[in-house]
Amino acid sequence: MDEQKLLYRIALTQINGIGRILGRNLVCMLGDEEAVFKENTNALQKIPGIGTQLIKEIRKPEPLKIAERELKFIRKNNIRTFFFTDANYPRRLKECADMPLLLYYKGNADLNSEKMLAMVGTRRAGVYGKSFCEKFIREVSRKYPETIIVSGMAYGIDIFCHRTALKNNLSTIGVLAHGLDRIYPYEHKESGREIIEQGGLITEYPSGTIPDKYNFVVRNSIIAGLTDATIVAESSAKGGSLITAEIANAYDREVFAVPGRWTDPSFHGCLNLIKKNKAVLLHCLADIEENLRWNNQKSSAPSFQQTQLCFSELSDEENRILTILANQETHINQLAIKTDIPLTRLAFLLLEMEFKHLLKPFPGGMYKKI
Repeated sequence: MDEQKLLYRIALTQINGIGRILGRNLVCMLGDEEAVFKENTNALQKIPGIGTQLIKEIRKPEPLKIAERELKFIRKNNIRTFFFTDANYPRRLKECADMPLLLYYKGNADLNSEKMLAMVGTRRAGVYGKSFCEKFIREVSRKYPETIIVSGMAYGIDIFCHRTALKNNLSTIGVLAHGLDRIYPYEHKESGREIIEQGGLITEYPSGTIPDKYNFVVRNSIIAGLTDATIVAESSAKGGSLITAEIANAYDREVFAVPGRWTDPSFHGCLNLIKKNKAVLLHCLADIEENLRWNNQKSSAPSFQQTQLCFSELSDEENRILTILANQETHINQLAIKTDIPLTRLAFLLLEMEFKHLLKPFPGGMYKKI
């Protein structure tokens, strides 16, 4: 990785007022992350969502100073990064409209592994919830040893699932609500070291970031987006793991909930998910196999006919874009004019089409059909 390029990628995430979606649109419209900092003011003002105040934030030296410090930390600790335009960026997260711009990762597990399950739940885990997790993870390890268990490193169900996965020789990934310079809660520090050796730790936040309350919601979106399905193993009616379940539903991922006794308040959240058809009742591994088609040994790779069908079902907007790009490499501004598609909408479409391998972006906001 070119360190200069990584410097601007980190700095982009540190600009006050620029989040996941706006940051992504900026990169798409300007061609690359460096252009965000070097483009002239007139050009920036023409981009929807960028006003005078935000341009002032972009021009401040602090984002680049933070990025320089983070580069040193990354080098010293052998941390890998994934930017949303990278080919090896976690493919499941790429399907999420609000995917993180940049991820920091310490570990050896494949983030694009074939089978990845999120397991979350209450911080006050009871005997039944733990018992279910232990039996379920043990069964998964015996039948599908390549499965990766993902959770949030929190007290209760989260850390219990991480430790049970380690005990059963499964890879496990902890998603953090802070930088990789610490483990929160501190009591899980030793488990964190083991997880790095037998999986990995991943976060959207640079070193020095403290675990603020809002960060945990952001962390939950990574847990849900990184996996095929989210399992809520135990949750009261207002448990924090229900947020992860809601996000997973929004991402169109499967959600499973373990049904406890209706008289047990610690399972009211699980029962409500099932009752409202927001989760599939999880009784055993067979439920996962059936719903995720794990027991279907046929290749998931699309056939030629399926691929042709996908392309024939492109939207009118996508077809207009491809018609123009069929003749020559074209700038995003010219595409907006020729297709009569607003820039904000066009930037989103271009990114989606890039993920479909229909076109390729080039520096300076240029695009070419593949």
